[in-house]
Amino acid sequence: GLGQETVGITKFCVHPEEWFRHKTRVGGTKQVKAEKIAALQPTLIIGNKEENDKEQVEALAEQYPVWLSDVRTLEDALDMIRSIGTLTDREAAAGQLAATIGADFKALAEELKGKCRQKAAYLIWRKPYYAVAADTFIDDMLRRAGFENVFRHKSRYPEISLAELSGAGPETILLSSEPYPFREEHREELRHACPLSTLKFVDGQLFSWYGSRLLLSAGYFRELRQGLTEAYHTL
Repeated sequence: GLGQETVGITKFCVHPEEWFRHKTRVGGTKQVKAEKIAALQPTLIIGNKEENDKEQVEALAEQYPVWLSDVRTLEDALDMIRSIGTLTDREAAAGQLAATIGADFKALAEELKGKCRQKAAYLIWRKPYYAVAADTFIDDMLRRAGFENVFRHKSRYPEISLAELSGAGPETILLSSEPYPFREEHREELRHACPLSTLKFVDGQLFSWYGSRLLLSAGYFRELRQGLTEAYHTL
């Protein structure tokens, strides 16, 4: 690990819990605090092309070494893990982590081979509603979890209406825990608009975090798929 070497994190880096409690927080992904970073004097800053503000990243790159990931598929995530291992002199550990995650997803793919994909919509925001579409890491995770994304004909994170959601005909509507924290009280308007769809709250971290949390994702997807299949059979 890099417990001693890591000196700063964002306020969204809630794992490991020990880091979240004790590491210096340098702001959010869209608004980092340059003065806090300066006080830490990092020799490497790791960011992400989608999550971090381009202008802030460019300003930081004038003062510190900056490495940016651009992750849209599982393969990208595994490459990112190996690359960070190389950058931080942890190649063996990173290689083992990537291999374990890759094997987990390969086993899941074998289990799902030949099985019908459930049509699903994955919502990430409310008022207005935003869904996950093509060219995103979550879309790749949906496919690997055995779902057919009903908004895959759209790009990235489109705003959608309830009429569009209903018209897409999802068998399942997945309500993510982040970035918008969907809760029980949000079910009613969705149930009214899509009475034939199953509504399911899901752990957004396990669909969208592309580091070591992926160790938990394949098993979570397996249980999620099994639970939904059993629910359909009881209808």
